[in-house]
Amino acid sequence: MRPSKLVSALIFAALITPSAVNAQSSAASLSTPAPKPSALNQAPVPAERVTAAAAEVDTLAKSIIASGVPGLAIAVVQGDRTVFSRGYGITGGRSGERINANTVFRVASLSKGFAGTLAGVLVERGELRWDMPLSQQLPTFQLSDAIGSANLTVRDVLAHRMGLKYHTFDRDLEGDTPYPLLAAKLDKAPLQCTPGECFGYQNVAFSLIGDVVFAVTGDFYTRQVEQRLFAPLGMENATFGREGLESSARWARPHVRANRGWVAVRPRENYYRVPPAAGINASVTDMAAWASAQLGHRPDVLSEELLVDLHAPLVRTPDQLSASPWRRERLRDAHYGTGWRVFDYGGEPLVYHAGAVQGYRAMIGILPQRDVAVVVLWNNESALPSGLMPTFLDRVLELPSQTWVDVRQGR
Repeated sequence: MRPSKLVSALIFAALITPSAVNAQSSAASLSTPAPKPSALNQAPVPAERVTAAAAEVDTLAKSIIASGVPGLAIAVVQGDRTVFSRGYGITGGRSGERINANTVFRVASLSKGFAGTLAGVLVERGELRWDMPLSQQLPTFQLSDAIGSANLTVRDVLAHRMGLKYHTFDRDLEGDTPYPLLAAKLDKAPLQCTPGECFGYQNVAFSLIGDVVFAVTGDFYTRQVEQRLFAPLGMENATFGREGLESSARWARPHVRANRGWVAVRPRENYYRVPPAAGINASVTDMAAWASAQLGHRPDVLSEELLVDLHAPLVRTPDQLSASPWRRERLRDAHYGTGWRVFDYGGEPLVYHAGAVQGYRAMIGILPQRDVAVVVLWNNESALPSGLMPTFLDRVLELPSQTWVDVRQGR
């Protein structure tokens, strides 16, 4: 029997940050009952430290653009306040248009956090259950292990616990095969374990949650996200799909390398065909609002209980421990939750996701107990901006200094 996800999250938080849990005054505990500690925002950091960390990242971002990288945007959030939100470089559009905080980017797999969160909202409202078998709403769904797939739940889909090999049918998706055709042949896809028993990152299979949402609400997945998340959170520039991106007032064109430089190209349609996995476009202003809500500052939209549940570690992802220099140095453990990666970053719980499609990269890092988050979006495939997030986190957490952005070395 799987443990309660709320209990799992609280245990995880207590194990890696015991000082935050035990920080209550002994004198206060004698006079009045100690308040029940919140699973969120237990050890906020001084505002001046966050401001200093944002200033350092700002300087690094400027050096990255000076090195020839086309463009990027950054937002830093502390609590319900956007400390810093800025764009750098060019969109690649008409006559040198500059990127600002309202410039729209593709956020790629950061979309998965929205899928998990929408499902959680539906669970809270009684329209869905985490333990609902997929077959209950999708009667034609089946994997090659018929018995195992009959037991797969909504939570298994959102935690990538379907037993499939990593990135099943992604190459076909990149070759412009429509999503319905790929979903229909999942019964022939090879498995790496019994369904529900191991992690295998997915885009096609993950997007079955969109079909489940339609089945239980009678409405399209994209419209449910717009109505239940984008609109109430004030994400005014957030859209779905290539048409949504290209109709934005200001949007960043994707850039790919060509002749030792960068060239703007038209966004590719393929991963837009799986909206739950990779369909969202947003500005850093939008993503700052999203990060603040994930920190617990929009309880009218996302309850604390829901956030603790979504951010709970469900399945280990050891591949993440060596996927980049900052992961090798900082991560002590890595899991996937419900649409989110959940890391132990130098002893702190980090709720995280990255995204990558042709010409775009994106990162979001949330420190729930510290009440701080950072978002980085860029319209190119350079590795340089990927060091901005760990630089910020290190300064906020006062970890030993490391050079995660090295413009001279191009990394």
